[in-house]
Amino acid sequence: MHLLQYIVYPFSLLYGFVMQLRNLLFDLRILPSVRFDKAVISVGNLSMGGTGKTPHIEYLIRLLSPSCFVATLSRGYGRESKGFIIGSKRSSVKYMGDEPLQLIRKFNNIKVAVDENRRRGLTMLFNKYPDLDAVLLDDAFQHRYVRPGLSILLTSHAKLYCEDHVVPSGTLREFRKGADRADIIVVTKTPKIFSPISRRRIIENISPKKNQQVLFSYIKYSEPVPLLESDPGKLPAKLVSVLLLTGIADHSFLKEHIERLCSDVTVMKFRDHHSYTAKDIAQIETRFNDIPTQKKIIVTTEKDAMRLRTNELFPVIKHLPVFYFPISIEFHARDKELFDNQVLSFVNRHKTSL
Repeated sequence: MHLLQYIVYPFSLLYGFVMQLRNLLFDLRILPSVRFDKAVISVGNLSMGGTGKTPHIEYLIRLLSPSCFVATLSRGYGRESKGFIIGSKRSSVKYMGDEPLQLIRKFNNIKVAVDENRRRGLTMLFNKYPDLDAVLLDDAFQHRYVRPGLSILLTSHAKLYCEDHVVPSGTLREFRKGADRADIIVVTKTPKIFSPISRRRIIENISPKKNQQVLFSYIKYSEPVPLLESDPGKLPAKLVSVLLLTGIADHSFLKEHIERLCSDVTVMKFRDHHSYTAKDIAQIETRFNDIPTQKKIIVTTEKDAMRLRTNELFPVIKHLPVFYFPISIEFHARDKELFDNQVLSFVNRHKTSL
């Protein structure tokens, strides 16, 4: 740890013990926790963010939706609305939040709901859609008021939870022991070429329980898409420079990907889930115009695209060459089979038992 981390470490211990006491109260059933009869799958992490929850939720949707009626439920971080809401194609970022809106626009055959109270949200979903086969809970690992039937814990290859500390000296939301609640631990954002030696070392560091699987995934980028769907914009031939615009926890992988496509990358970083304004766009345009080449574009993330593609910002951003790279995740080697089988088996058990 660095000096500052040592200085604030007592506060980390205090916060960690508070969270440990909270977990103990749930374990002893002093605080109520509900398990539903249907398949509820939680996807979350121990850290404050940046592990790739949304693309893993999308992977689960693609896995399950061909044979199951699937819904997702999150709190809708950053939305201005309250309570239980089921999204539609007409929904906005302010109404749903950026991640739920991304799911709505990418998938036609699922239900996307938000509710800050997950137990209420699940109850409402199952009452409204009694034929639902599975609900995917986004970022719900610490939401102990619901006991998911299957819990998936994500941890970034660059910052494993077993090598991290509780906030403020690290990024963990609770002590590492909290990982014991997971059924599957997925190490995310690994290199595409991943050695068996690295795999064994990480598994040894994580030291999973006998009932836990440790699996490994990596990011796959698709071709860039213009921000404004009506604009058939194309990348300049022999692209020279990119202004990378991000409002996410970790943009390092996207930056590395772009650096393979051009010789110069300038980063404008905003806070996670930043709500862009016309003033922000004016600053972005100024920064973009200062780049001394015509062979340049603006690149952002898929989540940022949801927040930039609004009616309010359309007049001030429509003339800028903004693109985003859709991402998906892939599993290494046999990990895909192991992951798919465990998830499908869990969901099918609940389908046949009802």
